[in-house]
Amino acid sequence: MTSATVIILGSTGSIGTQGLDVIARHPDRFTVTGLAAGGAHVALLAQQAVRFRVPQVAVFDKAAAAPLREALHAAGADHVQVHAGPDAVNAMAGAGADVVLNGITGSIGLEPSIAALRAGSQLALANKESVVAGGHLLFDAQVRAHQINPVDSEHSAIWQSLRSGTHGEVSKLVVTASGGPFRGRTREQMRDVTPEQALDHPTWNMGPVVTINSSTLMNKGLEVIEASRLFDVPPERIDVTVHPQSVVHSMVEFRDGATICQASPPDMRLPIALGLSAPERLGDVSAACDWTTAATWTFEPLDDVAFPAVSLARHCLGASEKHTAVLNAANEQAVHAFLDHRLPYLGIVDTVKAVLDEMDGELRGRPLFESVEEMSRIEHEARRRADDLINRQ
Repeated sequence: MTSATVIILGSTGSIGTQGLDVIARHPDRFTVTGLAAGGAHVALLAQQAVRFRVPQVAVFDKAAAAPLREALHAAGADHVQVHAGPDAVNAMAGAGADVVLNGITGSIGLEPSIAALRAGSQLALANKESVVAGGHLLFDAQVRAHQINPVDSEHSAIWQSLRSGTHGEVSKLVVTASGGPFRGRTREQMRDVTPEQALDHPTWNMGPVVTINSSTLMNKGLEVIEASRLFDVPPERIDVTVHPQSVVHSMVEFRDGATICQASPPDMRLPIALGLSAPERLGDVSAACDWTTAATWTFEPLDDVAFPAVSLARHCLGASEKHTAVLNAANEQAVHAFLDHRLPYLGIVDTVKAVLDEMDGELRGRPLFESVEEMSRIEHEARRRADDLINRQ
């Protein structure tokens, strides 16, 4: 087995740190050639660069370059090259590593994803917003099939389960949801939810934006969009089921009635490791299910009234690529406003729907973006309108 070169985007976040943990357990398999992060945690980024002997690092925030150099100097790593700004991150992503793990949160991860694919790298993709906002700008059918390794636990599970049959034999995809911290509550019972309550996820340890999205089930709506585009399955053939134990990570139902699932205790290192090493599987990644102990797995239907985000995402997926970009951009603004105590919890999805209603007429016509610049303009307008609505409340 040969060693693969790896670049990690979002190295100081949840996906990035767990990816480096996987790599640390298999030093003979991987060589980290670059790390990129937003710039909010320069001390951690410097520590990662030193530990993995990385020759270069990049930060989105240009203002973080100076404190990052200071942190590297304090660690005795003046030899590490520091690059700053979005263009620097894109250049690192497109440097031609064997594998690029994209753990960036938000649609800013789209251009690095494109750069990695154009450079011929295998893209271990945890940045679902690349697919939701970028759509066909990110990949064509050939790239989708051969160059992208899904890292989201749900899409990795589908990817693994699809090995059991051909595309033509697939009846439907079943995406599982933990239900988040408010499973079983009515909409009225969630009226006074605080950021602290919404950040207390019962199963997964994730970044704040993803955790809030999981609580509203917007994360699941985005995952339906991603699954449809990654696996070329129409939205009406994608179901969502609530599975609180988070052991079955998603399923594929085939036309003969067989359903194949991927099951394991909740640990993101498993899909990350497979994203890095596919088609091979690594050892010493995470614990397997303990079949000697009694356990119960339950599945229940999604409450679309209490959690309307999935239905809203399905509507956008059926409408156009532009609608899904607006959905994602408006949601990011609303989530940040909620975390800043500027928007009530139920106002998150309500704000997203209001922005979509306002912009619907403008989004009709050509369903696909012609460029990243066009996508950025529409995202900017969606964010502006979301901010206007939030500021009125």
